[in-house]
Amino acid sequence: MYRVAERLGVADYFVLATGLNRNHVRALENELHVRAKALGERHQPLEGQELHWWVVMDFSDVVVHLLQPEARAYYDLDRLYHECPRLDWESLPSADDLHAAEA
Repeated sequence: MYRVAERLGVADYFVLATGLNRNHVRALENELHVRAKALGERHQPLEGQELHWWVVMDFSDVVVHLLQPEARAYYDLDRLYHECPRLDWESLPSADDLHAAEA
């Protein structure tokens, strides 16, 4: 996850995730869609959904890129945004943690 707000101005964060193949990218997209919807979050119409080679899910402040390994290597977004602050997603609270804190 990269904080891109200062560099791009179109979003605050880019999340890059690799799916092992087309079906895995499709499953990641579906799971993210279902979980976001359950939290009341909506995304713009999907880009790349036809091939599931590189799917972009735009949640306004957060843009999620789901890529197959070949697409991730080819476009090398990690190199493109290497100067942006990188966040350790494992240290961020989960939605379950946030909901428990609100209760």
